[in-house]
Amino acid sequence: MSSKLAWGILGTGRIAGVFAKGLANSETGTLVAVGSRSQEAADAFGAQWSVGRCYSGYEELLADEQVQAVYIATPHPQHAQWAIRAAEAGKHILCEKPIALNHAEAMAIVEAAQRHQVFLMEAFMYRCHPQTQKLRELLQEGTIGDIRVIQATFSFNAGFNPESRLYNNALGGGGILDVGCYCVSMARMVAGIANGKDFVEPTQVSAVGQVGSTGIDEYTVASLSFPGGVLAQLFTGIQVNGDNNVRIFGSKGSITIQSPWLPERGQAYLLVEKNGQSERIDVESEVDLYGNEADTVAAYLEQLQAPAMSWEDTLGNMQTLDRWRKAIGVVYEAEKPEGKTLTVSQRPLRVRSDASMKYGSLPGVEKPVSRLVMGVDNQTEWPHASVMLDDYFERGGNCFDTAFIYGGGACEKLLGQWIANRGIREQVVILGKGAHTPYCTPEWIVKQLDISLERLHTDYIDIYMMHRDNPEIPVGDFITVLNEQKKAGRIRAFGASNWSIERLQEANQWAAEHGLTGFSALSNNFSLARMIDPVWAGCISASDASSRAWLTEHNMTLMPWSSQARGFFTGRAKPEDHSDPELVRCWYSEDNFQRLERVNQMARERGIQPITLALAYVLNQPFPTFPLIGPRALSETRTSFEAVNITLTPEEVRWLNLEA
Repeated sequence: MSSKLAWGILGTGRIAGVFAKGLANSETGTLVAVGSRSQEAADAFGAQWSVGRCYSGYEELLADEQVQAVYIATPHPQHAQWAIRAAEAGKHILCEKPIALNHAEAMAIVEAAQRHQVFLMEAFMYRCHPQTQKLRELLQEGTIGDIRVIQATFSFNAGFNPESRLYNNALGGGGILDVGCYCVSMARMVAGIANGKDFVEPTQVSAVGQVGSTGIDEYTVASLSFPGGVLAQLFTGIQVNGDNNVRIFGSKGSITIQSPWLPERGQAYLLVEKNGQSERIDVESEVDLYGNEADTVAAYLEQLQAPAMSWEDTLGNMQTLDRWRKAIGVVYEAEKPEGKTLTVSQRPLRVRSDASMKYGSLPGVEKPVSRLVMGVDNQTEWPHASVMLDDYFERGGNCFDTAFIYGGGACEKLLGQWIANRGIREQVVILGKGAHTPYCTPEWIVKQLDISLERLHTDYIDIYMMHRDNPEIPVGDFITVLNEQKKAGRIRAFGASNWSIERLQEANQWAAEHGLTGFSALSNNFSLARMIDPVWAGCISASDASSRAWLTEHNMTLMPWSSQARGFFTGRAKPEDHSDPELVRCWYSEDNFQRLERVNQMARERGIQPITLALAYVLNQPFPTFPLIGPRALSETRTSFEAVNITLTPEEVRWLNLEA
C-alpha cells in the first residue's frame, strides 16, 4: 500500500469528480477506489480518474480494507446513512456539505465518529484555504476595529427544472442547504472572532424567502443577530445570480473577499478599506483548493477533527440552517414521521451489541425497566425526536417518561408515532403523567388518559403518574379511580409525582385498608444538589434526610426528575456567575457548592465527568432509583449512560452529600 492516505469516493456525480481532480494534486492522498449505484457509472468514473477498484455499491467500497478514508459525495439525504456506516467500517470521513439534512442527523454522524474513533470533517474547503486563514488574522488583529456587520452571498441561477436535484424536495434541494450553508458558516466564524472565539451561534434568526412549487427554497435572505452586537445579512438561492462575495464592516473600516468560496490558485486576495483608502492584500495560495482540503484531513487524523471545521462547529452550523429553513417554512419529506420505520442509518431499530444498560423491576410492570429513563419533554419535531429516541433505545434504554402537558401534546404524539413506526410497543415501558394542576381531579384523570392513549397509539400505559397532588380531594377518591383504570387494563401500575411522603403514605394505607392497589413509585425531585427553591410551582424534592430514610425503610421506588440538578454539575455553576437566573434561584447555595467541589475532586480522581458522577450518586442509593434524564443532544445521552456502570460505596455516597 502507498504511504499516502488511501481514499475512496462514494458517489460519481459532479462534485465527486471535482474532489478526484483535487486529490490528484494532494501531497498526502491518493484515490484507490470508487463506489456508485451502478457498475457502469463506477467504471466510467474509474476510467476517467485512473481508479483501480470500482464498486457497484457503497457497502462494497466500505468493505475494502485498503481504503483508509472516504469522501462522501452522495445526494444530501444519503450523507447521514453512509457517514455512519463509514464510521462503523473504521474509515476516516470527509463528508460533502451539508453534512446532513438537519442538526439531528448531524448529531448521529458525530456520535458515530466519536464511538468508532475515526476522523470526521464537513467539506467546507474554503475553511482550509490560506485566504480564510489570512482573513482570521486580519480580524483578530483588529484591522477594521470592532466587527459590526457581515454580508455574505452565495447564489446562482440554475434555471427551473423540477426533475433536478436542486429542485427536488426528496433530495434536500434548495439554496439554503446547497450553498447558503457557506454563508452561515462564514458569518458564525466572523462573529466568533468578534467575540474572541472560533465561532458563535446566532441569538436570533429571521428570514424571508421564495418557496417554489416543489417545496424548496428558490431564493431567500436571512438576518442574524450574534452576541456582542454583531449582525449578518445572508443571501442565497438557486434561481438568481448573486455577487457571491463577503463584506465585513467594522468600526474602522471594511474587508471585502471577492471570491470567498472558490479562491483561484495564485489569485486569492482581500481588499481592506480604511480612512477612504483601499489596500489589496494578496494571499500566497498555490495550493489546490480540494487537494489542500484532503491534506487537512491527513494532518489531523489523530485528533479525529480539524480546527478548520470542528464537530461542534458543524453542529452549530446545521442548527442555524434548521432555523433558517423553519423561518420560511421549508420541510423535507424525509423529516416527516409518516412511514419512517428505519433509523437514520437506514436500518431497523435494534439494541447495540455493546449496550451496557442495567435493568430493575417495578411492582405491577411485567417488563424489565432500564435504570435510566428517557424524558420525552423537549422533542417536538420528528428529526430530533427520532434520532434521540433511537439512540437511547440502541444503548439499551427502554423506559420513556412523558406527560399530557409536554409540548402541548406534541411530545406524546411523537413518542407514540415513533413507537408505532419502529414496531416496538411490547419492548418499551411508557411512563405517562396526567392530572396536572388545575386539572388534578379524578374526573380529569380519566379524560386526559383517554387523550393520552390516543396520542400514544396504544391501549395501555405501563406506569401512570399523577403529575401533581390536590390536597382538597381525599386520597381514596384518587386511589379508587386509578384502580378502576388499572382493572380496565388501561394502566399496568400507577405512581405519584410531586406528592409529599405523608400524602403518599396516607394513600397507600387507604388502599391497603380497602383491598386496593396503592402507588408503586414516587417521582419527586432527587439529586446530589439540594433544590433550594422549586423549579416549578408545586414541585417537591425527596433529597432531604428524612425522605431518604423513609424511601430506604419502605424500599419505595423513586423515579426522580432533574436527577442531574438541571446542569449544576456541568461546569455552568460558579458562585460568581449569575448569568442563569433559574440555576441561581433553584440550586445556588453554600452547601451545594461544597458538593460541587467534592464531585469535581472525585471525578478528577476517577477520570470521569462531574455530571456523570452526580448521576451515579442517584443510581447508587440504598432504595430503588430510576432517574429521569432529559438530554437535548446525543452527547448528553452518552455521558449520562456512563453513570450506569459507576459503583459508589455507601461511604462515598455519604461523603459526596457532605455527610462524612
